[in-house]
Amino acid sequence: MKFEDYPAPSHPPRCAHPCEECTLRAIPAFLAVGSDEVRTIQSFRSGTRVVEAGGVIVSEDRPSPQLFTLYSGWAFRYKTLSDGRRQILGFLLPGDFIGLQDEFADGHTHGVEAVTDTTMCSFERDTLWNLFHARPKLGYHITWLAAREEKLVDDNLVTAGRRNASERVAMLLMHLYRRAERAGMVRDGWAEFPFNQQHIADALGLSLVHTNKTLRRLQRLGLYKLDSGWLRILEPHALETLGDYFERPMQPLPLI
Repeated sequence: MKFEDYPAPSHPPRCAHPCEECTLRAIPAFLAVGSDEVRTIQSFRSGTRVVEAGGVIVSEDRPSPQLFTLYSGWAFRYKTLSDGRRQILGFLLPGDFIGLQDEFADGHTHGVEAVTDTTMCSFERDTLWNLFHARPKLGYHITWLAAREEKLVDDNLVTAGRRNASERVAMLLMHLYRRAERAGMVRDGWAEFPFNQQHIADALGLSLVHTNKTLRRLQRLGLYKLDSGWLRILEPHALETLGDYFERPMQPLPLI
């Protein structure tokens, strides 16, 4: 089957099934857990939530009483300055745990917005300590996810502080493609890429004009192709070299 034969992404499932039947757990990207731990996660889960593209998952101006695991779709974390300028802190894919930063902050830290239609499993924030107490291993997994998020923030800081525009764009394209590939979201070499140039500019700290010029330059070089919201990496080694992107083999991620 070729890329053009695939239907457009459909509205995400509502994830009404129990955690034992979670389709994400069948993906090698995620760490296998025992049946007892899965049942604990099921008891911790309070329901599901569907947010359409452009909708608010977590409001930037008030704390959320819930934590979420993104089950399907794309989202991003962001902060906004008083004059409306926005910094995208990171992009979220299925399996990512949302809202943990607020647990360790004095005030609300960021907002989360859906890029595509999304489905999430929801958990009540005030039951988090009960999960740590009942299943210390799962508590460690959550701590591990927080440490991983810090590592991604470190990488973003290096990108903003030291990479030039071409290196930043190359890094972001490879980073998002590899993450989508790992999550089983690549079809016939194409990854869904629902982001516009403003998303990219806000993530990389570039002007919209500079972002546009850089994307066109790299595309003219034949390094990647964008077609109707889908991304194909044509020269992965060249993009990795340009962006100084050399990830170690990715270990399986905990899935809450």
